[in-house]
Amino acid sequence: MKTKYLNKLILLILGIGIFIVFNLSSAEEISDNSKSFYALSAEDINGEVISMNAYKGKKVLVVNVASRCGYTPQYEGLQKLYDTYGDSLVVLGFPSNDFMWQEPGSNTEIKKFCKTNYGVTFPMFSKIHVKGRKQHPIYDWLSDSKLNGWNDDSPSWNFNKYLLDENGAIIELYGADVKPLDTLITRHFLSKNSNLIPDKN
Repeated sequence: MKTKYLNKLILLILGIGIFIVFNLSSAEEISDNSKSFYALSAEDINGEVISMNAYKGKKVLVVNVASRCGYTPQYEGLQKLYDTYGDSLVVLGFPSNDFMWQEPGSNTEIKKFCKTNYGVTFPMFSKIHVKGRKQHPIYDWLSDSKLNGWNDDSPSWNFNKYLLDENGAIIELYGADVKPLDTLITRHFLSKNSNLIPDKN
């Protein structure tokens, strides 16, 4: 009788232990996920909320863009990068007016400008702040090492670039002077177009 009671007690204790461990690991997983790039979302240029989880499994190049900047012609390179490496890469454009008011247009105007002048088909998002008190959560994540693991640098100008791997971790940052087809960027991809000759500077 005592043995049966003891066995039941042991099973009960084991059950409680397993339950506690499972819940602790689940809580840890939720906590980790809350710090993930894929837990974030943003409104696209058409007003639809897009989860970054939609881009899981591909490298992601996040770029803060502007229509009246000396680097605006990089839209052409960004589109070519997207066309060439689209199997393994997505380019995300985030218009911002944070640097010398070089993106004054509305989302509708920005969309028309990008389509008309550069034939942009990669995902474009609604205009946001990429620095300062009103910094968008995506850029808050990109520039806070407590969230992304190692980087604390916010964009210093238009067309700064953050490259993330297929698991949502930041690989590298590039300044505005690094062109989209620079080998510093393209070395991370396998091209489906063997005729493409990347920029070397």
